[in-house]
Amino acid sequence: MIYLMGLWESVRDFIGTGGFVLYFVAAALLVMWALMIERWWFLTAEFPNISKNIIAKWDARADTTSWSAHRIRDAWVSEASELLNARMLIIKTLVAMCPLIGLLGTVTGMITVFDTMATQGTGNPRLMASGISMATIPTMAGMVAALSGIFFSSRLETRVKVAKEKLVDSLPHH
Repeated sequence: MIYLMGLWESVRDFIGTGGFVLYFVAAALLVMWALMIERWWFLTAEFPNISKNIIAKWDARADTTSWSAHRIRDAWVSEASELLNARMLIIKTLVAMCPLIGLLGTVTGMITVFDTMATQGTGNPRLMASGISMATIPTMAGMVAALSGIFFSSRLETRVKVAKEKLVDSLPHH
């Protein structure tokens, strides 16, 4: 319990040093990881059953060679592809937004530095240092959040493509 309290104190100090923009970075990071975990769950637990049902329906069809059978096959693959790609664009958008949110923190931190210089002069480096910390920490946090998202979202995207190709290969047409 004491460890958790110490950890919470460290997080509060970090957010206090980095400024209010870190709350936005944390919110974007939380939403991004929640969506990526949901997509991973869908790919590993739910989509295999959906794929099996589509393959079973295709195998149960007497006609798999006519023009209308091919259109039905294309429609099923399209529906499965839509399910696979759901929320992937939101994840990519959040990954791209994290550095921009961090950049917002840089701008607000620099405004603080300039405000301090305007009111206190350049004689107190300690006051300017806190503004510079407020300017750099959000940028770093945004970059770290984006890097974690890039790695996992690219893995997810690859798995989506593989799952779709496996489904297409499992629905033979002649």
